[in-house]
Amino acid sequence: MAALVVSLRPDQWTKNLIVFAGLIFGQRLLDATALGAAIWAFAVFCGLSSAMYLVNDLVDRNEDRKHPVKRTRPIASGALSTGSAMTWAIVLIGVSLTASFSFSWTLGVVSVMFVGLLTAYSRLLKHLVILDVLAIAVGFVIRAIGGAVAVDVPISQWLLVCTLLLALFLGLSKRRHELVLLGNLAAEHRRSLDQYSPQLFDQLISVVAAATLVSYAFYTLEPSTVENFGTNKLTWTLPFPIYGIFRYLYLVHREQGGGNPAEMLLRDRPLLACVALWVVAIVLIIYRPLVG
Repeated sequence: MAALVVSLRPDQWTKNLIVFAGLIFGQRLLDATALGAAIWAFAVFCGLSSAMYLVNDLVDRNEDRKHPVKRTRPIASGALSTGSAMTWAIVLIGVSLTASFSFSWTLGVVSVMFVGLLTAYSRLLKHLVILDVLAIAVGFVIRAIGGAVAVDVPISQWLLVCTLLLALFLGLSKRRHELVLLGNLAAEHRRSLDQYSPQLFDQLISVVAAATLVSYAFYTLEPSTVENFGTNKLTWTLPFPIYGIFRYLYLVHREQGGGNPAEMLLRDRPLLACVALWVVAIVLIIYRPLVG
């Protein structure tokens, strides 16, 4: 059971917090029913993402044995049998999809899309240059859409763009870390890495980082955003994403980080404080008029 829990990657469930974006920006945070719906969607995506981690580890078990860190994963090391891993993956997918369709057919459809994308990623897309990181980014967008349909609110196209770009930024940083860590052995672990170089990753990361900040800035200034929230003060939160991205780049280039974004977020106190303060600022700006 210990090996199974490790393979389910509960430490990666922080990635599913994006489902609460629709709840917060849809101004439903103070609605107990909507909050319960968002928590339900969060649980569904936690179950699905854990199941897909099992599937991915099953597909990659031979390549993971060549990786200095991933070779200790339970499936690659043999601590968890392939039969048990497959059984639990099927059970988790079945339970999670049943839970999503029992809530609403729209959440069920989004959940199926999520499973389909990550299955395609594990089997094919991870080996295709550019499409490998793009698929990961789209997975975050699907999570955000799932959270929005669960609480029955429209989600801003700007927020979907920002989610896509931020996820691309994190995905490219992770791939860069793998390439630098593995060196000449990178292609043996992941074929698509043979098509990249650290210089190419640095250029792509720079472009995506800039695009993320500009998109978020435009979102806060957008007239429809100001009209929707009744305030133009969201622009005041811009320093938080600027610092967060700059801090992340510092960790990638000076501390050789980026291999595990969720772990970096939880372990780096300045980065964690930045995200927490950004969330607090967003909630205060959006909901203070409602509370008053």
